[in-house]
Amino acid sequence: MTSTNLDYEQAGELKIGQVGIANLRVRTLDVAQLSREMRERVERAPKLFGRAPVIVDFGGLAQMPDVATAKALLDGLRGAGVLPVGLSYGSRETEQLAEKLGLPLLAKFRAQYEPVAAAAPPPAPARRESVTAAEAAPAKAPSKAPPAAIAGSPGLVQKTPVRSGQQLYAENRDLTVLTTVGAGAEVIADGSIHIYGTLRGRALAGAQGNTDARIFCREFHAELVAIAGHYKVLDDVPKELRGKAVQIWLERGPDKQDQLMFAAQ
Repeated sequence: MTSTNLDYEQAGELKIGQVGIANLRVRTLDVAQLSREMRERVERAPKLFGRAPVIVDFGGLAQMPDVATAKALLDGLRGAGVLPVGLSYGSRETEQLAEKLGLPLLAKFRAQYEPVAAAAPPPAPARRESVTAAEAAPAKAPSKAPPAAIAGSPGLVQKTPVRSGQQLYAENRDLTVLTTVGAGAEVIADGSIHIYGTLRGRALAGAQGNTDARIFCREFHAELVAIAGHYKVLDDVPKELRGKAVQIWLERGPDKQDQLMFAAQ
């Protein structure tokens, strides 16, 4: 098994948030290393990351990069196989850099996801920014804590299979799928996710940053699982867990970083 746990040795920390969009928080401004790490991610999971939109977040750096360096990074990421679509909002300097690069400013993670079947899409906040898994906020406003699940609110129960191309979201509650989640399908919950069948698609629990959320499934073949933005793709998971009943949760490691943990049930 190849170890791919993110730690402070890596130049960039990738988290999953808005559906199909990832947030790359730059820890070390090393264009070559960041491009190499992204290329390795694309090679490991081409269906997930190949030509995937990515938001670049320079908020973890002591100093904003100059335009030439930022352009070199964007070119390196494109060469690695992903598509930078914007910068994560942070400061006035970030806004100025985004203008010079011709990119929009976006929040790290979006406020909510669209349900699979809704009568109408939810209204957009007045200054809403799009977006990826976990750590979200609106433009030019202080970051807000993830909303707590409504006390006593019932979980969302999906009785029919979630098929390829579908997306199911349980806002401020748990999600229970009584059947299967097919390859190419995506289930998302602000709380925990319970799947009483096979998980072949993607499952994102704790979508608003709830680190206590968990994922349970009867038969594990997931393309990707994430809790509060911390994710793993199938190739990162021990092979002996494939096809088994699995529980997934976050645990604080000795480096004081949350890590995804897996256990057979």
